[in-house]
Amino acid sequence: MATVSVDGRAAGERQAGIVTVANAVVSEQPDGGSAASALPAVLADVPVAVLLIEQDSGAVTYANTAAVEMAGNVRLPVDIDTWGASAGLTDLAGAPLARTSGPLSVVAQGQPVTGEAVRLSPGRSTDGERAREDDGQRDRLLWVTGFPLSQPGSGRQLALVVLLQVEGAGPDGDADAELQALRERAVIATDIAFTITDPRQEDSPLVWVNPSFTRITGYSYEESVGRNCRFLQGPNTDPAALAEIRTALAAREPITTTLLNHRRDGTAFWNQLAISPVFDGEGQLVSFVGVQTDVTERVRVEAEREAAFAAEQTARQEAELARAVAEQARSDAERAQREAEGAQARLALMAEATSSLIATLDVGDLLDRLAKLCVPQLADWVVITLVDESGEVRELVSRDRERGRTELRRYDGGHALRLPPDSPSQRSISSSQAVLVDRLPEQLDEVMAGPVAIEIAERLGAASALSVPLVARRRTRGAMALVRTSSDRPFTPDDVSLVEDLARRAALVMDNVRLYQQEHAVADTLQRSLLPDLPEIPGLEAAAHYVSASTAADVGGDFYDLLQLPDGSVALVVGDVVGHDVVAAAAMGHLRGLIRACLWDAPDPSPSTVLTRVDRLVQGLHVASMATLVYVRALPPAEPGGSWTVQVANAGHPPLVLRAPDGTVRPVDGISGMLVGVDAEAHRAVHTLELPPGTTLLGYTDGLVETPGSDLDQGIEHLVARLAATPATAGPRELCDAAVSGTLDGRDDVALIAVRFA
Repeated sequence: MATVSVDGRAAGERQAGIVTVANAVVSEQPDGGSAASALPAVLADVPVAVLLIEQDSGAVTYANTAAVEMAGNVRLPVDIDTWGASAGLTDLAGAPLARTSGPLSVVAQGQPVTGEAVRLSPGRSTDGERAREDDGQRDRLLWVTGFPLSQPGSGRQLALVVLLQVEGAGPDGDADAELQALRERAVIATDIAFTITDPRQEDSPLVWVNPSFTRITGYSYEESVGRNCRFLQGPNTDPAALAEIRTALAAREPITTTLLNHRRDGTAFWNQLAISPVFDGEGQLVSFVGVQTDVTERVRVEAEREAAFAAEQTARQEAELARAVAEQARSDAERAQREAEGAQARLALMAEATSSLIATLDVGDLLDRLAKLCVPQLADWVVITLVDESGEVRELVSRDRERGRTELRRYDGGHALRLPPDSPSQRSISSSQAVLVDRLPEQLDEVMAGPVAIEIAERLGAASALSVPLVARRRTRGAMALVRTSSDRPFTPDDVSLVEDLARRAALVMDNVRLYQQEHAVADTLQRSLLPDLPEIPGLEAAAHYVSASTAADVGGDFYDLLQLPDGSVALVVGDVVGHDVVAAAAMGHLRGLIRACLWDAPDPSPSTVLTRVDRLVQGLHVASMATLVYVRALPPAEPGGSWTVQVANAGHPPLVLRAPDGTVRPVDGISGMLVGVDAEAHRAVHTLELPPGTTLLGYTDGLVETPGSDLDQGIEHLVARLAATPATAGPRELCDAAVSGTLDGRDDVALIAVRFA
């Protein structure tokens, strides 16, 4: 059976439309049946004229129904020129096609015709046996395409002719309109590509392609023939379509499909492909005929049409839901506005809580601030309870919306040392979870600490209660119980999460305050032990001052010391251990004790010898990394009213300052030596001074004279100026106050001692 199927569609895309050959099948039955007996059953209703021609005789051996209607009841086989004359086919000028150069004769001779226009004039057609009367039909234009179906040298040479009618040729007698319509339709018709493959050769290569194939794909005849047509495929070609084609070819069955192919320049196009097997008279497969059409535009239009349809459906559904959605949106907007306002209020409360709670280091003040945050924003009254390690109530704060703390003071005073086991506060402390009591009046006897608490709760009102634990660093410090007096205002899940967040922040601040107070107590104790009270020494008046740069503890690495030695001399030491905070203070304590030991039993009391011994011990015992020191050994006068003899040795420390009895102030320059902890064999020079009665000697650390943007000398000059500005009668305490009256940088510790010699 041989089949040709053509689907024509005018869609208006390209000027006058698109005519698509969707399926073309020409085959001879393997059982040996003739083409004339096999084709009519399939091609009878195809809207194109199809002819099958024997090349040897040039005779038409088969014509489908459209071809029969075109030429009349002409007996087959018949010479191709005779058939054309019977159909009334002429060239565009009206000359008969019965000549060797006509398209039908060319195809009959085994040559392809890619496309040529002819005219069909039904009123003038004659076949020698009958004359067709003019039935009022006008002339029509046809597009003729033909190509051989058999390879040269095969036993039976067949050729296929397809005649496509060109629609819309124009009114009768309007030749210009007909020619213009022909040109427009001809452009479309030339896009139909015909190919022939030979399955008898290896890999079933192409053996013929028409020029339309070259125009569509960009591959020339020479580049195409001899290759399997899979070279048109690309990475995006549908594997399922390719598998379908391979299955049909293996089964020798016709197939029509649309797949994505690629041109020679790499661009993709949608190709509507119809493949048909061709058998010879012996039933052997000799060829596959392919008809291809570039349907990219149609696929695009269909895709757009489907997208438009889907959009229309979606729009319709959305329109149907629009009213309900609008109502829901309005409701959601109102709810969202309420939620946004609530969220904004919660954020404002959290911001206020953070700034308010961290502004105090007193636990009582902190609890009072927390109670003010809860009432009246979160509850009508609140009770905040702190417990110790044994569970006893350590501190309690309450607040009421209307009466402030007046009414609840009786509650505070009458509260038990331990919370009732069933009270919301105790339950939240035990479980470290929030506890919500919806119907509080029914449980007052169980949850309140005593008769006074019950009386006050009944007077204030208590509809519901929410208790949350105060947990910080995995330890529960207490509980915060909020009470609302109206049943119309119950606690919501949002309220619970908000109060829990507030409790976490408050508990962390409380724990930080606790840690600060503990460290402050340790620091105070350490400071008192490291900076002793100045002793009462005959003939001397002394005062000292200390400022720590550490914000965590009031201690640092700076120190001073004053003591009377066994030989009657007086030792004055000012030092500075590298570093700040408690670590530096601990190192300073070791160094201060070591210096005292070296001073007390020194075989050689010379300040230089003492500092060298201190240096050796510091490095040998690893007491401190490095430190600066100034050591003063003051010898009392031999006679009353005489001068004091002062020996000074300096280990990298700022110079001492002298204030003469007349009020003049100068630094003791020219004394400098290696820091302690650098060289165990370092030797420091000793400078001896004679100080008349009323002279004040002032030692200090560098934190007093160091400021950003200025050097040490400038700081010393400013210190001298401040001391010189004091009255001549100023004592050591007034001088210390004047020395620190300047703006301290706060980046370093400051130790200061002033000694006046009588």
